[in-house]
Amino acid sequence: MQRTSVLLAGILAGMSGLSAVAAARTTPTASVSRAAKVQLRGTGDGKILVDAAGFTLYAFTHDPKNRNTCVGITECASIWPALKTTGRPTAGPGVKASLLSTITLAGGAKQVTYAGRPLYLYGPASMPGETSYIGALEFGGAWYGVNATGRPVR
Repeated sequence: MQRTSVLLAGILAGMSGLSAVAAARTTPTASVSRAAKVQLRGTGDGKILVDAAGFTLYAFTHDPKNRNTCVGITECASIWPALKTTGRPTAGPGVKASLLSTITLAGGAKQVTYAGRPLYLYGPASMPGETSYIGALEFGGAWYGVNATGRPVR
């Protein structure tokens, strides 16, 4: 009986480890449980902003300064989720902390901005560093990467 209990405990421990891996999936999400960190990553398109997990951050050309218009477009926010934070966003090496800020979305969530550009992730991205979505034309505008000066990377 004790051998069965030990085996069952081992199986349950392994399953909880799998649950933790599944919960920490690599696909970007709009939710974060702490202050978002914005970093720079070298790519074939130049150095661009990425989140703490290395996923490319995008700016939407349809957005005016400091305003998320994606949330008002059907299905936009499910494909292009806002980079949200629960604290003041932090800057990694090469990122200008003075250009980082937040805007408040409906419901009170905070979205990270850089040089006044609301930042988004590409929801279907499966690997950090993907840049093939730069220049995508969807929802009435283009989606570009952002460089360290806050300019679009096309």
